[in-house]
Amino acid sequence: MPAQESPFSLRSLDHLVLPVSSLGAARERLTKLGFCVAADAVHPFGTENACVFLADGIYLEPLGIASRETCEAAAIKGNVFVARDQAYRFRNGQDGFSALVLSSRDAAADHARYRREGMSGGEMLEFSRPFLQADGTSAEASFRLAFAADLRSPDFFLFACERTRERPPLPEALLKHANGASGLSRVVLSEENPTDFQYLFETAFGQRDVTAHSFGMDLKAANVTVSVLTPDGLQAWYGLKPKPGRGLVAQALVFAVPSLATVEAQLVAHNIKFETRHQRILVGPAPGQGAVFAFEERA
Repeated sequence: MPAQESPFSLRSLDHLVLPVSSLGAARERLTKLGFCVAADAVHPFGTENACVFLADGIYLEPLGIASRETCEAAAIKGNVFVARDQAYRFRNGQDGFSALVLSSRDAAADHARYRREGMSGGEMLEFSRPFLQADGTSAEASFRLAFAADLRSPDFFLFACERTRERPPLPEALLKHANGASGLSRVVLSEENPTDFQYLFETAFGQRDVTAHSFGMDLKAANVTVSVLTPDGLQAWYGLKPKPGRGLVAQALVFAVPSLATVEAQLVAHNIKFETRHQRILVGPAPGQGAVFAFEERA
């Protein structure tokens, strides 16, 4: 049996779900941005990914559609992950940022907790998929997912991810990125009144210590800061104007790098537009990159 976690044990961010129009477009864009992208992998319910792994343990999951028919059949059968992805694409297009994923040692307990607190996003999902190890041999990865959501935010959800088979160490090459990125320092969302969703984040991340400020609120997870900004805050810090309406919208990722000069050289070499704001380099969304990517220096 997995070791149980206290309802308010501080949780870590595991990965982020980034719907993309195609894995080919995502691979091309992310490579130009200076990221090393792992091999494609297919889920048994019709989606596929090509992940970017960071040295701090967080990874990005660009999510594509391998088989639309398989996805549709899975959604009809109640697969929350696929149904949410389909709904997100219908409302927002093929490139975006739809979910935050938390590390879990006991997804069943998380599911029970989400139901008890009135924030369950639907039934749990358990699945396995093959993957290639560093030595070229095939292995199997297995997962249990428990979903948390707020009906007021149809374009964003969270889920707890338990690995029921331990992942072997990643090849060092996958953790080395030409732009120098070593991890994530911040994840940014927007909402007109951020504290309306404070309890969702407190419960999901096991963190009651939330800092409210004039531009929104910040929550410190075990390995990253989650910021929910007002429209004014989003404009001031990231130069973005959220679409009209209420509800949480995932907007930006802030990467920690040792040198902004290295990032700038990478972007210039590949003719990628960027701006500098508040000592960060900002790269706007593009095909294969559905959120703002920001880079800031951190020793």
